[in-house]
Amino acid sequence: MDKYTDDEILDLFFVENKYEKAFNEIIRKYKKPIYWHIRRMVINHEDADDLTQDTFVKVWRYLATFKKESKLYTWIYKIATNETISFLNKKKRFFLFSFHDVEKQLANSLEDDNFFKGDAIELKLQKAILSLPQKQRLVFNMKYYDELKYEEMSDILKTSTGALKASYHIAVKKIEEFIKKY
Repeated sequence: MDKYTDDEILDLFFVENKYEKAFNEIIRKYKKPIYWHIRRMVINHEDADDLTQDTFVKVWRYLATFKKESKLYTWIYKIATNETISFLNKKKRFFLFSFHDVEKQLANSLEDDNFFKGDAIELKLQKAILSLPQKQRLVFNMKYYDELKYEEMSDILKTSTGALKASYHIAVKKIEEFIKKY
């Protein structure tokens, strides 16, 4: 059970000499789910760890300006998602590969990753997910692993719930086809 609700954490943040405690509560509450949200997109533990840290640096920097127009975790997921997409786009430009080639590189790195603890079935699922276009992969991960509601995903990705439902449905079909094929 969480020690503080998000509203209590935000209230604590604005109490003099309590902002560090509030921020530590945010990290305690959200570090693990944010790490795994990022990790499923970038695959590599070190990259996910760095991006998680970058996410929380931005949370720290901008928390005082958070307007409560969305839920705190939605705002943090949005920062993490933007950091991750920016990282993948930079990686794509740096290697001068098509996005699909970067995804193949990530899929190949799964087998060599000392931090990947899945079995053969999990490895096949991860490779199937990596075969998806970036947006479908993101939507699938957020729905399947993070168990976010379409409305929450809509707030994070600034996309309609109908488009998200369609993306998720198409992603599931592509994953099923990939698994049958391989």
